[in-house]
Amino acid sequence: MSSLAQSSLQPFLDFLKFEKRYSIHTIVSYEHDITDFSDYLDLQFGGGGIRQINHSFVRSWLASLKENGLTAKTINRKISSLKSFFKYHIKIGNIDATPMAKVVSPKIGKRLPVFVKEEDTARLIQTLDQSAEDWKTLNAKMLITIFYATGMRLSELINLKEKQVDFSNSQIKVLGKGNKERIIPVSREVAAMINEYKELKNKEFGITEDILLVTEKGRKMYPKYAYLLVNKILGQASTLDKKSPHVLRHTFATHLMNNGADLNAVKELLGHSSLASTQVYTHNTIEKLKDIHKKAHPKA
Repeated sequence: MSSLAQSSLQPFLDFLKFEKRYSIHTIVSYEHDITDFSDYLDLQFGGGGIRQINHSFVRSWLASLKENGLTAKTINRKISSLKSFFKYHIKIGNIDATPMAKVVSPKIGKRLPVFVKEEDTARLIQTLDQSAEDWKTLNAKMLITIFYATGMRLSELINLKEKQVDFSNSQIKVLGKGNKERIIPVSREVAAMINEYKELKNKEFGITEDILLVTEKGRKMYPKYAYLLVNKILGQASTLDKKSPHVLRHTFATHLMNNGADLNAVKELLGHSSLASTQVYTHNTIEKLKDIHKKAHPKA
């Protein structure tokens, strides 16, 4: 391990794990970013401790990342990792100031979320309802329906436990990023479908484990299984370039906004920590309003 990482990284990772309670995937991402930066310092500047790092070292590293073809989004994530890292070391007294103060993040071009149109979504669900129900088809129906009905992230859905579904009140308690809980209401129809799946699953496999979704072998559903199943179904039903579970999350949010939902309410349902993350969906709402205006206004 490089000199900076060896002396300063592990306490920071422990802080993220035990105090911030970040997920293992997030912690690995931080570790990778800071280790890369540390390796670059060793190679270009002969290493040194955390107190010797200044903004020109950081800028040099970021320039090398850009030369290697990394996107502005990826570079910004690495900047965020370094900011958190140095902020932690200020907090515990290892440094007096952060070298990130003079580092400017590259601008990211706005990329609109990809979503399924309302009429295509209705047709997709109708097709799944009419399909012969082997376990794979049943799982596809469950994934598409719950993703679209709740806007959950992939990790949230495959880790969903039976006890998190409140069937009497038709709502689901979701454990999101940073272990933050949120409540998502669902229709009685969706709640009944989940309950039917649960009873069929327990009868078929005799499962005592609390996890809700399983593969056709009765094992806990894993990310690649869910991703490939959703990708296949969306590929059959749409001409979208992207066909991932996240497209259904975007679809959930976009349809809510297009039908008049409050932005703050959508933020809470998605589990966003910042309203800025949710505001990307307002663009599609504005486009719909423009279309309505054009069709309905005499002077449009």
